[in-house]
Amino acid sequence: MPSVTTIPIASLLLGFVPVLLLIVIMRAWGLNAFQAMYANIRMLVQLLLIGYVLTYIFETDEPVFVVLVVVFMIAMSSWIALHPLTDRGIKPYSIVTIAIGVSGLGVLILVTQIILELPRWFEPRFVIPLAGMIFANSMNTISLAGERFHAERGRGEDYLSARRLAMEAAMIPQVNALLEVGLVSLPGMMTGEILSGVEPLTAARYQIMVMCMIFSTAGLAAVIYMFIKKNTSTDSEEK
Repeated sequence: MPSVTTIPIASLLLGFVPVLLLIVIMRAWGLNAFQAMYANIRMLVQLLLIGYVLTYIFETDEPVFVVLVVVFMIAMSSWIALHPLTDRGIKPYSIVTIAIGVSGLGVLILVTQIILELPRWFEPRFVIPLAGMIFANSMNTISLAGERFHAERGRGEDYLSARRLAMEAAMIPQVNALLEVGLVSLPGMMTGEILSGVEPLTAARYQIMVMCMIFSTAGLAAVIYMFIKKNTSTDSEEK
């Protein structure tokens, strides 16, 4: 059975050739090439760091580190989700954290403890990657829903209309992902498993689980966010 080979550094650097080409074109066209370069450098540093961190966590095999990583993911995804929103401060951050945490942890427990039946509840090689997918998608959906919700409220829409429009906009990427999977592209997890030598049908089962997990957590996070927004004092006065 084939296995994944380690990519040599020299070969890996070749992947940045088209990146540099695009950055040069962006600069020539007057676009923000610096931001693109910064984003790529940050991506490189972050992935190298997380590679070392995960190696350490896998080797130490302690549940406390897994819990800390999950908590850190929730905190960071909540903070990033607030960036497109007009709301800032402790209260909006708390609302987003509750929405992402409740929906994400609920589905993460379902997947790892009931569907996969992990021999150890904290199994790092499963819990951490799945948690990352869950919280990242919830973060994006809340950003889209929250931005559209506040925009519609600013135009004078009532709560129900703003909520409907916000949810429709926020769920477009999630619905499109379900429609195109297997037709336009093979998702990352399924591709990784196939490259690792896993049978395609087995990889497909895992990907089905992941797609259901991502769709539900993203949507439920937005639902919880909307519910809490409805019951805050500011929005209650405008209903």
